[in-house]
Amino acid sequence: MTEISKNCSDMSNASSTYLGIAGGAIIGGIVSWWIYNRQNRTAVQQDKILGRIEKLEENHSDILKKLADFDDKHESSFGAIQELDKKIDILLKKFQDGPE
Repeated sequence: MTEISKNCSDMSNASSTYLGIAGGAIIGGIVSWWIYNRQNRTAVQQDKILGRIEKLEENHSDILKKLADFDDKHESSFGAIQELDKKIDILLKKFQDGPE
């Protein structure tokens, strides 16, 4: 390659092709690495977010189960209060009617 010498005033077509290929490979490699690195960081962040969403879903399921249990207990307590209300009404009615 005569282009390496100090007295060179012009490049040959082959040398400019090789230089273009080398420059393109370097630029392509840098751009490819940058895209890969960016996508990798994005994937890591998405995995973290998905993990947090899964934990929230688990907590949500636990809360729903606790609410269902509370609702069942509330229904049974409400039924017992209604029975007591009926019994109190019967006793009050007997008390108002007087002893027979």
